[in-house]
Amino acid sequence: MSTDQRPRANTGLFRTKSVEQSIRDTEEPEHALRKSLSAWDLTVFGVGVIIGTGIFVLTGKVAKENAGPATALAFVAAGIVCALAALCYAEFASTVPVAGSAYTFAYASIGELPAWIIGWDLVLEFALGTAVVAVGWSGYVRSLMDNVGWHLPASLEGPDVAGGTFDILAFLLVLVLTVVLVLGMKLSARITAVVVAIKVTVVMIVIVAGLFFIVGDNYKPFIPPAVTPPGGGSGWSEPLVQLIFGYAPTNFGVMGIFTAASVVFFAFIGFDVVATAAEETKLPQRDMPRGILGSLLICTVLYVAVALVVTGMEKYTDLSTSAPLADAFKAAGHPWYAGVISFGAAVGLTTVCLILLLGQTRVFFAMSRDGLLPRFFSVTHPRFRTPYRPTILLGVIIAVVAGFTSINELATLVNIGTLFAFVVVAVGVMVLRRTRPDLPRAFRTPWVPVLPILSIAASVWLMLNLPGETWFRFAVWMVIGFVVYALYGRGHSRLGREGRGAEH
Repeated sequence: MSTDQRPRANTGLFRTKSVEQSIRDTEEPEHALRKSLSAWDLTVFGVGVIIGTGIFVLTGKVAKENAGPATALAFVAAGIVCALAALCYAEFASTVPVAGSAYTFAYASIGELPAWIIGWDLVLEFALGTAVVAVGWSGYVRSLMDNVGWHLPASLEGPDVAGGTFDILAFLLVLVLTVVLVLGMKLSARITAVVVAIKVTVVMIVIVAGLFFIVGDNYKPFIPPAVTPPGGGSGWSEPLVQLIFGYAPTNFGVMGIFTAASVVFFAFIGFDVVATAAEETKLPQRDMPRGILGSLLICTVLYVAVALVVTGMEKYTDLSTSAPLADAFKAAGHPWYAGVISFGAAVGLTTVCLILLLGQTRVFFAMSRDGLLPRFFSVTHPRFRTPYRPTILLGVIIAVVAGFTSINELATLVNIGTLFAFVVVAVGVMVLRRTRPDLPRAFRTPWVPVLPILSIAASVWLMLNLPGETWFRFAVWMVIGFVVYALYGRGHSRLGREGRGAEH
């Protein structure tokens, strides 16, 4: 791009921020983050955020309702969708090693307005994700407390419990994790490493122990014959694809595997959070691709193994949908495994909350540094070099939301937000290849543009399988984002001010 084109490009809604400028901004002393993470730290972060309740709950649910023993293939299909997106993320994270993940990538390739929209989307995605997981963690901890005879007052058990008004455990968890993040990334990484080791150990115990209780006949038929779901949803609760085309997803059969994949995909959400830590990585060009792809590969293998074990231990038609792994061991005559699984889930969800909160604060920090949000929030702590202001603000808000709100019905907003980010990143890879072919790329997404196009198609298909009401809520949040950008972001954008200055 010639220099005479740049001022004009920097005055519109689709003005782009050069990769070089993004990297220079990370070197400003007041706005710089400490580089302390390795490929191992990133892989641990990825495994820590991906393995959550999905592996303990969703496996049995989709096996019973959608795919039977072929649930293992559904995990493979969902893993492939994520792998397509991960290859696009890996190129961007190694080329633009700046905090902000999809927001920063969009700013460098598609333009400011799309970047704002994806950033606005990610703020909601990570906030709701953190709050939902904190509430889930609270439920597991209360269950463990009940086992030893400890009981909280009903009013402090949360709005999801009869007579409850405030979830004190979820509230305190988010506050404690906020303090950990303020104190530094390396501390966060060490705590995460310990917790992930416990979590993966529990999963491995489940897999190895379960192998001894597998009954071969439970795998027959591996792909049950297709059936039409009885009744189905009604109105806005139906998948959008059904509302538009009158198409009803099939349970079981080959198509049932893909229906199941659109559900178990939610268990993979989180690997993209690894990309938000690019700026705090010692050698991002080498380590970001390793961290993103490594964590995704490890989790896919664990998910497939768990699916094969649980459907082999108990006939898929008999699986419970609330605690399938624990109940499968009870059915096999080993109820004490239920306690082990609950402990692993409770410990594991701690890291999921921590890393989702980390991802949100980094996106908020990057948007603030660019002037799209108040610059007050882009100053790092003089000692810990962490974005402490947005971390404290968002931590307190999410803690209150987790304490007071029953938000299970909003959980699908996390999923549509993630898939939307996948689409934007895949588009961005193709655009940046065309507009900046000169950029040094330590990792190159293979088969461009075919692979990014496949990633977009796969992500859009899974989005279409989400309920219409989820799309409506997502649209409302996006409209609010457009208003905030029009009233504040566009006028305060550093890139816009530089463009207007160049014109004068």
